[in-house]
Amino acid sequence: MRKYMFWVLLLLVMAKSSFAQYDPKARKVLDNMSDRIKSIEAYSADISNSLINEADGINDEFKGKIVVKNDMYKLELEEQVVINNGTTVWTYLPDVNEVNIDNYDPDEDEITPSKIYEAYKNGYKYILIGEETKNGELTSVVDLVPNDTDAQFFKIKLYIAKKDHLLKGWTMFEKSGNQYVYQISNFNDKITAKDSEFEFEAANYPGVDIIDLR
Repeated sequence: MRKYMFWVLLLLVMAKSSFAQYDPKARKVLDNMSDRIKSIEAYSADISNSLINEADGINDEFKGKIVVKNDMYKLELEEQVVINNGTTVWTYLPDVNEVNIDNYDPDEDEITPSKIYEAYKNGYKYILIGEETKNGELTSVVDLVPNDTDAQFFKIKLYIAKKDHLLKGWTMFEKSGNQYVYQISNFNDKITAKDSEFEFEAANYPGVDIIDLR
């Protein structure tokens, strides 16, 4: 019976999303979020990322810190550090003291820390779902539904604070059943970040194994 109810609820959610168009109320919330983040030169925050798949009993959580400046970011997790200067991406693996270097392709189908604030402007329908308290703050909940039915994620749910228009978290729903849940806390927009912070300096990692994939 529970399994049957799960599929009924899933179909209802998908049906609601399939009729999502360009909701003007949702657009206003999204534009306020985008304008707010554009007004910030740089920021830092704590971020948590959970991979959830209820069918497979998966619930893995990763925590880290992120610094963002324009299209550049540095994401520090326990198992890896990802640095992107807008042209090059370095992925450092501390357990093996190895760094992989690759070109950054802004056209790849991915939601980066900078893209998440602009994703709704191209290729998505959006609808305002309602309100929900997130980490003690009242947020507007907006669903993004891709126009491309073959997209990896069939929905992205955004939680945007009503008080200051900041993004508090988002969940990406994959067709495989995976859910990628991101939460933002300790947001600080009073920092000063130099461009050099978004470069990987091999000299700071003695003996590092460099794998250049460019």
